[in-house]
Amino acid sequence: MRYDKMSSFIVMDIVRDAQKYEDTIHFEIGQPDLNPSLKVKESLKKALDEEKFSYTESLGLLQLREKIVSHYKKTYNVYIEPSQVLLTPGTSGAFLIAYTLTLKKDGKLGLSDPSYPCYKNFAYMFDIEPIFMDIDKSTNYELTVEHLKKEKIDALQISSPSNPTGNIYSKDNLKELIDYCEKNDIAFISDELYHGLVYEKPANCALEFCSKAIIINGFSKYYCMPGMRLGWIIVPKDLVREAEIIAQNIFISAPTLSQYAALEAFDYEYLENIKNIFKERRDYLYKELNEVFKVDAKPDGAFYLWADVSKYSDDSFAFAKELLENIHIASTPGIDFGTNKTNKYLRFAYTRDINHMKEGIKRLKDYLQRRE
Repeated sequence: MRYDKMSSFIVMDIVRDAQKYEDTIHFEIGQPDLNPSLKVKESLKKALDEEKFSYTESLGLLQLREKIVSHYKKTYNVYIEPSQVLLTPGTSGAFLIAYTLTLKKDGKLGLSDPSYPCYKNFAYMFDIEPIFMDIDKSTNYELTVEHLKKEKIDALQISSPSNPTGNIYSKDNLKELIDYCEKNDIAFISDELYHGLVYEKPANCALEFCSKAIIINGFSKYYCMPGMRLGWIIVPKDLVREAEIIAQNIFISAPTLSQYAALEAFDYEYLENIKNIFKERRDYLYKELNEVFKVDAKPDGAFYLWADVSKYSDDSFAFAKELLENIHIASTPGIDFGTNKTNKYLRFAYTRDINHMKEGIKRLKDYLQRRE
């Protein structure tokens, strides 16, 4: 295993250091500060009262998988069978299954740069070679078929909405990517964890265009259940048994209490309110950060802003530490997400309320004005 190539998650160092200051303003953490629906809490309490402490089958609770099937029918008009859904310990467990299913040792996994850092680290764990393709504002931070034509890969991993930029893959481009992968025998893996947290335009599910796509999602973000550590993966019918065997060996089953709690997670009226709150936060932070940095892509979804700070620094890690130490603002250095000009960017998460962010913006503007 290529542990020597794995990078640490720098944001976790920022999180630790931010605890030194009681008045830290948090823009670094990619987890919602909002609670899940009260129905989720009631479902969890019921499971505790009924002492649901045993393993479930490796695929997960059938009742929950059936609810996920209904969600895909309702949201995307896509039909899948409950057996195609495997519940996992967070999306991390889902990625381990996806990569084991689609890639062999020394296989090549196509990734965008920037992208979520765990993708490449999981690849290194399995002796898989990540192939990075640079993206920027010119393609709305989307990979395109032109990127793929320049590389030889065995699987392609995309995320939409994405971390760290918040962009959504357009319907036409998503379809073109999937068609290209099908024609060239490239497995297509779609990280759709931030689906639901979409604002002006919808996010398409890859299953709308290809039944062989592998879909990853979970309850951490839109459903506000990060600590429950529960995700899911949807696999093609012919891979169900293989995926189940992998799951049995890696983690036996997802956390049982979390699965029972998630039975009530699809509370659509409540979730619409969650989305509206994050949209309001995005609009506020996008306007304010654009006055001091350059945000070259207004996020369509998720809860992140990718800010070009090159006016002040070309070392995002040093600049993030400077802001934390001097004005107690915690942000994520761009270098966590790759090497494609990421030294010039910070990621700001709008996962705290607007009053919290207002204090941070005031400190930031005052400090940068003095710094100049």
